[in-house]
Amino acid sequence: MALIAIISVSNCSEIPENNDPVLGTWLNTTLAVAEDSKTQNTGEWEEWIFNDVYLGRYHRYSDNQIVLQTDFRWEVVNGVYSLQYSEEELTDVQVILSQSAENEQLELQNGEVFATRR
Repeated sequence: MALIAIISVSNCSEIPENNDPVLGTWLNTTLAVAEDSKTQNTGEWEEWIFNDVYLGRYHRYSDNQIVLQTDFRWEVVNGVYSLQYSEEELTDVQVILSQSAENEQLELQNGEVFATRR
């Protein structure tokens, strides 16, 4: 009887596989020249890591240091990805996945590039 109960529970708790094309790491980068030297660059960029259980991690970097990190939830409905951040400082956003021969990018609904695949 215990064996049947274990088999029943293990079969019901299987997580469906998520193969959504948004899974992975996405970047939005800005490169600026430092004021003190024309040869030294300071980078500022954002990174989103989407995982297969509709959660993700957001990082904002400045000069190779993390200045903000938080989790986010995501979902996709009719090709529109909605990101809901845990951090109140960040505004929730909706993006569309755009794929071409050269790259993959997430775009805001107005067509502006939000992030590109790393």
